[in-house]
Amino acid sequence: MRRAVITASATAAGVVLLLSLKPHDPSTAAAISSSPATGGPKSSAGPTPSPSASSTNASGGTRTVTGNAVNTRYGPVQVRVTLDGSTISKIDVIQYPNRDRRDQEINSYAVPELNQEAMAAQNAHIDVVSGATYTSDGYTRSLQSALDRAAKK
Repeated sequence: MRRAVITASATAAGVVLLLSLKPHDPSTAAAISSSPATGGPKSSAGPTPSPSASSTNASGGTRTVTGNAVNTRYGPVQVRVTLDGSTISKIDVIQYPNRDRRDQEINSYAVPELNQEAMAAQNAHIDVVSGATYTSDGYTRSLQSALDRAAKK
């Protein structure tokens, strides 16, 4: 009898946990830039740039490369890097999870922190932001893909 009660309780708890998982909505995304001139999250109106999008200005030294969109448990994370020669001058996070208030709360802190760390390190080998493990992983993987793509050009 006791085993039946424990089994039923464990099953009910498992069902509740499964039902509490939230699927991500890939249409919900926002952008945050490392540029000091920007004032926080921006809406991502319009199409998302292709992963291989890049541009070069007339001087030939500045280029912008978009990393792969990395799917995480809570939604995609994608960065766009501007390089002056081999120096990272700007990082725009063009997609990150922001579907609900909790996503917005976590990422409003985590994304600027990740940008700051990556700008200081000048690479994707940065620490995970506590409480934003999935976003941190997606960020570093997208950033590394952009830097790898830039190195091939």
